[in-house]
Amino acid sequence: MVKSVFKPKEASQNEYEFVSIDEFVPDHHLLRLIDKFIDISFLLEKVRPY
Repeated sequence: MVKSVFKPKEASQNEYEFVSIDEFVPDHHLLRLIDKFIDISFLLEKVRPY
């Protein structure tokens, strides 16, 4: 008797949760102060391929 090495793919379900970083950083956190003075928007283009 030959055993099959390949098994049928079981159904899978992916779940995604979209969150906003703003929800996790308190209003008076140092990062918010830094954000007002330093523009790091160029990073989006740098990391887009990844």
